[in-house]
Amino acid sequence: MTLSGRVALITGSSSGIGRAVALAMAAAGADIVVNHPTAAEAAAAEEVAERIRALGRRAIVSQADVSDAAAVESMVATAMAMSGRIDILVNNAGIAVAGAAHEMPVDLWDRVIAVHLRGTFLVTRAVLPHMYASGYGRIINTASQLAYKGAPGFSAYTAAKGGILSFTRSVALEIGARDITINCIAPGATRTPILDDVPPTLLEEIRRSIPLGRIAEVADIAPSFVFLAGDGARHYQGQCLSPNGGDVFL
Repeated sequence: MTLSGRVALITGSSSGIGRAVALAMAAAGADIVVNHPTAAEAAAAEEVAERIRALGRRAIVSQADVSDAAAVESMVATAMAMSGRIDILVNNAGIAVAGAAHEMPVDLWDRVIAVHLRGTFLVTRAVLPHMYASGYGRIINTASQLAYKGAPGFSAYTAAKGGILSFTRSVALEIGARDITINCIAPGATRTPILDDVPPTLLEEIRRSIPLGRIAEVADIAPSFVFLAGDGARHYQGQCLSPNGGDVFL
């Protein structure tokens, strides 16, 4: 599980699952590029970077909206400037907007798709040439168990996550025999800021539907990312791991 000497770029790592993954990978030995989307998250991103540095690892902070191609190119250039390579990419940035399909404003649909699916494509596109040049890479995309089961009111979110699954499988077929892998993590319901606006009664309903009887903490999810980033997962290609408490059986 060691990531000693590796460099990881983790999008959306100022909070939630991304933050936990950044800290877990740093604890495993990786240097980290902490990404956040807007100035409002700058302080939170810097706090993550300081915690990484306290572990004896290097960390830099890069603000970029992953749906903006120019911002993505700048972020990747910043990451390359840290050590001349990107060994691990975690496409984790995401948002959630609730609403029935027939009531969903087109701009909100487009925004959800842009951050999740376009963002995953843009960052992967920008990083892959560097991984090809070095002959090594681990790409891990964040999907969701809802991509498999659906969820009323979350058609944009589930569509984007389903697209990420298909994107991952197709890119896996493109990578070929290089020592580069691309896989997914599809977490179940997890206590992150995305759940802050979910009514307690609905959260309790979700909890009761999970065979393990609890909503995940970020600490339940991060180890799967560390595993896929390490050499022990070198024979995983185009796969999806789903730490979901039994909510969905893949």
